[in-house]
Amino acid sequence: MSISSVGIGSGIDLTSLIGQLIDAEGSATANRLNINEAGYQADISAFGSLKSALSLFQTGVEGLQDASDFQQRTATSSDSEIFTATADESADLSQYGIEVVQLAQAHKLISTDSFASTDAVGSGTLTLAQGTGSFSITIAATDTLTDIRDAINAATDNTGLKAAIINVGDGTQQKLVFTANESGLSNAITITANDDDNDDTDALVGISRLINANLEEPAEALDGEIKVDGQLISSDSNVFDSVIDGISITAVSVGAGEKLSVNENRTSVTSKINIFIANYNGLIDTFNALGSFDSDTSAAGILLGDATLRGVQNAIREKISSSVSGLTYGTLAELGITTNDEGKLSVDNDVLNDALDDSFDDVGELFASTNGLANTLDTIVENYIRSDGIIEARTDGLQLSVDDRIEQRAALDRRLLSLESRLLAQFSAMDILVSSLRNQSDFLTQQLANLPGAYNPNKK
Repeated sequence: MSISSVGIGSGIDLTSLIGQLIDAEGSATANRLNINEAGYQADISAFGSLKSALSLFQTGVEGLQDASDFQQRTATSSDSEIFTATADESADLSQYGIEVVQLAQAHKLISTDSFASTDAVGSGTLTLAQGTGSFSITIAATDTLTDIRDAINAATDNTGLKAAIINVGDGTQQKLVFTANESGLSNAITITANDDDNDDTDALVGISRLINANLEEPAEALDGEIKVDGQLISSDSNVFDSVIDGISITAVSVGAGEKLSVNENRTSVTSKINIFIANYNGLIDTFNALGSFDSDTSAAGILLGDATLRGVQNAIREKISSSVSGLTYGTLAELGITTNDEGKLSVDNDVLNDALDDSFDDVGELFASTNGLANTLDTIVENYIRSDGIIEARTDGLQLSVDDRIEQRAALDRRLLSLESRLLAQFSAMDILVSSLRNQSDFLTQQLANLPGAYNPNKK
């Protein structure tokens, strides 16, 4: 409520007085509510930071959770300009001799005779076949090469080829080109013509001029061919997926005397372990920032002493330092991964590499077995960060407290507004009364001054 023109009758600044009374009534409560809400909001933000750090740590854990992650293979070509290769976890560790004998090639045909752009080729039917499939197009008496090209490319049952036109000579003549979409003998193109004049051998008349015995072959259909340890293998493309289990070979150019080596993918494993270590160390930084106390500055983390922070911190640290029984490598320390004075992890790469040399599978067991570190750590973290987890429950409780403070502030505002209205009414009534009494006083003073014998300083 706006206070205005109060105090005119009494001469007292009642607007300021009412404002001071309202402030005195509400400031202490408002300050308490603000402090409470700020604290709750800070806790919510802190739990958000904790959840983010735990989620990031979980991604590192998940990278080590599957045993197949430790069975990855890498395929290395001795000359990537001759061939390249990839391998999955099913590939055996071995070495193979590779020779690229022939690259696959897409079939291409071109009409021998040329036509002007406006020339009608002749009516009839063209049948185009690839492998066991074929399709036909009907050509009208007025159709040009452009019409034939468009009909072939638009055919819904097209078996897998494209038609194009090239300009030859001085640019006024055209030829029709047929190109298979895919390489290999199985995609070779065969074209036959059936003239409407029932004479399919008259190479100078009708569409037989375009096709029968009048096609050049600028590119023959070829299968890709390689030799693996001297054994010849063919493919309708330059990719050979089923030659060696778990390995895909791509021929790049013709060449012999090359080697394919299949080894364990150490780079992938060490990269995932390093990500796990980095994310754990980042989590330790978050733990320290939220729950530490600096005795020199008396600065404390927002969640210092919080049971949720202590719980997840202790559970993860205990698991990191624990041993998994029954395994060749039962602790991180046996892999060269140890905890330093700051509580962070560091790795001795020589020790880790020796362990990987001895057995990728045994290293994987420490992380990816049922009771391994990755699976148990993932379970711990998930209990805290899932949508109905511990952190979400704490955050929901804090948000309820924030909402309650907001409601209390609204209730305070309503109470102060009511108090303001009441004080305004009371002081307005007082102001009117004082004004009335002052008017009466002035009137009596005037009347008394006019009585006979009364002293009047204004009279002479």
